[in-house]
Amino acid sequence: MQPAVSDKIIYEHPLNEKTRTFLRLEHLFRQVDYHIPQPSTWDSRAAITSLMDMVAIFSRADIKTDLIKELKRHQDKLASIRAIPDVNEERLDQILRELSQVYSRLQQHSGQLGQELRENEFLKSITQRSSIPGGSCAFDLPLYHFWLQQPFEQRHQEIVAWRQTLEPVFTAVSLLLSLIRGSTTPTREIAAGGFFQQSLDAQSPAQLIRVGLPRESQLYAEISGGKHRFTIRFMEQATEERATQTKQDITFFLNCCIL
Repeated sequence: MQPAVSDKIIYEHPLNEKTRTFLRLEHLFRQVDYHIPQPSTWDSRAAITSLMDMVAIFSRADIKTDLIKELKRHQDKLASIRAIPDVNEERLDQILRELSQVYSRLQQHSGQLGQELRENEFLKSITQRSSIPGGSCAFDLPLYHFWLQQPFEQRHQEIVAWRQTLEPVFTAVSLLLSLIRGSTTPTREIAAGGFFQQSLDAQSPAQLIRVGLPRESQLYAEISGGKHRFTIRFMEQATEERATQTKQDITFFLNCCIL
């Protein structure tokens, strides 16, 4: 779930594995960047945990190749629309320049993404213990405990340096998701009895579904789907029991992001 935009809460659902991974990385970068400026030891812990979660994602898939392919695909796609009448060529050229710059930075990045963090012995020791519930507490990792007691300025400087090694990934993910989210304008839809389903064109695969509900709504959206169709159920929150689908007709805003 994304932060509220304007007067709405936006719910997102990726329709392919690459977009799913990009959203998870964006989520982790946001967590890191929130905690980095905060002086408490708990914030330093949270920032490192998010960094290590990103390293785990990089170790499971070739994210660098995926990002480069997606950047190139977007370059080709956008370059092809130049001939469309009334296209904003100035804005198009700006986006193409950004894509080209990010593409070049990623290509110039040597080795695997996150390699510097993966090979850092201090961070490696934290990762090894983190698979155990509570495994990073003081008696398990006295070096980590010692590091956390150092002045904030020292901790901050080191975390910023670790975060900086992943900056090309952050820039690429942010740009790609921005283009995907901005590829369509929202339509006003009605979910009869709290249920909405729509088929998708397999020849123009959608990347992401976005659902907007008024901030004051007491419902939330559960989205599922793949390349052929997607389904949205609007659920009534329950304190102690399982949430149930509302029986009301719900008006909402929908983006099927296809770029």
